[in-house]
Amino acid sequence: MHEMAITQSVIDAVGEHAAGRTVHSVTLEIGALCAVVPDALRFCFDLAAEGTVASGARLDIHLIPGMARCRACGRDFVLPDPVLLCRCGSADVEVTAGRELRIRSMEVSDPCVLPADAVARRAD
Repeated sequence: MHEMAITQSVIDAVGEHAAGRTVHSVTLEIGALCAVVPDALRFCFDLAAEGTVASGARLDIHLIPGMARCRACGRDFVLPDPVLLCRCGSADVEVTAGRELRIRSMEVSDPCVLPADAVARRAD
């Protein structure tokens, strides 16, 4: 199950960028052609996050459909699976989307800070 290795890398990157702050959510973009099972990734995320700044964080996954452009006829089309074949019969296609696997965003808690006018109010 390569999802655990992928998830561990995500947790490592999130922890590094969180700089000690608590992570509340992580959003991933995953291409349909990446051979990653979202449910397995969610399961692994909870395990890998335990004991880290991302412990208890919500994982949101945005699936990116596979897309391709046929070099023979110029048609753009959805790739429902890794079979690279255009409706015109050509296998000369370029994958244009669906191989993404990236951290899109994360929500972290900010350390508590006083409002900018708090010092002025105390002096009054």
